[in-house]
Amino acid sequence: MTLTWFQIVRLGLVQMALGAIVVLTTSTLNRLMVVELALPAVLPGALVALHYGIQMTRPHWGFASDAGGQRTRWIIGGMIALGLGALLAAIGVMVLAASFSLGLILSVIAYALIGLGVGASGTSLLALLATTTVPERRAAAATITWLMMISGIAMTAGVVGSLLDPYSPMLLIRIVAMVVSAAILLTCLAVWRVERNLISVTEPDPTPFRVGLAEVWSEPKARNFTLFVFLSMTAYFMQELILEPYAGLVFQFTPGQSTSLSGAQNGGVFVGMLTVGIAATGFKLGALRNWVMAGCLGSALALGLLTLLGPIGPGAPLLPAVVLLGFFNGMFAVAAIGSMMALAGEGRSRREGTRMGLWGAAQAIAAGLGGLVGAACVDLLRLSLGDAQAFGIVFLFEAVLFVAAALMAARIMDRRLPVAPMIPGE
Repeated sequence: MTLTWFQIVRLGLVQMALGAIVVLTTSTLNRLMVVELALPAVLPGALVALHYGIQMTRPHWGFASDAGGQRTRWIIGGMIALGLGALLAAIGVMVLAASFSLGLILSVIAYALIGLGVGASGTSLLALLATTTVPERRAAAATITWLMMISGIAMTAGVVGSLLDPYSPMLLIRIVAMVVSAAILLTCLAVWRVERNLISVTEPDPTPFRVGLAEVWSEPKARNFTLFVFLSMTAYFMQELILEPYAGLVFQFTPGQSTSLSGAQNGGVFVGMLTVGIAATGFKLGALRNWVMAGCLGSALALGLLTLLGPIGPGAPLLPAVVLLGFFNGMFAVAAIGSMMALAGEGRSRREGTRMGLWGAAQAIAAGLGGLVGAACVDLLRLSLGDAQAFGIVFLFEAVLFVAAALMAARIMDRRLPVAPMIPGE
């Protein structure tokens, strides 16, 4: 048996829960550290880099999942670890205001838990999708689940932003606790008996992990796509930790307004993903390669617009520019993820999870590096330049990386690879 469309949507609820928790740690808590606590942006950048660094273990989890069975417990267990980490991170922000050293210790533990939870839950979920979804549905399954994740991010950021004003530390902790509890409950309901009803590989794979990983790395398609994922995701995540501080420092946004801005950006991501899904899957317009390139170039254009708005300051149309950036980010992301799911089954058999883990690790390293480099560069540039100029230079560098990713996609991606049909039996 393989996943039905209803089961794919159910598993998408896990992605929604993941996004709902992670957005609090990468946007709201980041902004509070930089603006309200006046800490250097490199601090939350280092914490987020830590949680991404721990996700380098994704290939090992993916390799283990290739033998089949018991992925549900890793999905639920990872979500619990993620939730506990997010709650501890919120407490850490409150403690940082009183004791920097104690708050830092709590934050390090919290973000380590977050990385552990995302890696265990996310990789196990992707492995389950890749190994139990028929090939012609894999790209469509990726589209569905990631749209649900983005919707979870957008809804959480919007709701939390409206509830967080006027800000207080205890209010933040209560809100995070509610989001975490809802996410864990949703995950348990989403995966209930799904895996048990599927036929999985029961015979253990005697191949050692290092040998299995070397086998995947020796495949040209897998290796080239790993390099593309690293470059493009570095560009994608460079603005993650600096966009809300940019809104607060340059445009005088409140914590609630900047959190809502993040929700609007992810709303744009959702629309961009939906646009590609409808155009490429429903109407068969274009191949994944073309959509990836269009998303990268459009993201570069939107980042240039953000740079131009900086000198204007308060009153500038920041919201439309951020939504436009989200739209093109979503266009790029869904096409890249669709390619990932479609390529997961190519090459040696019983290595789908290993490939997904390898690409997940490349994404995690790029996300941590991109966020940290972006935050560190802003800190350094602000020492000698104004806020608007410092952020603008980083945004322009990010735009250059997106252009380079578009050129790389043009060279390595198969222009004949379409988005898989979303209609069963088509």
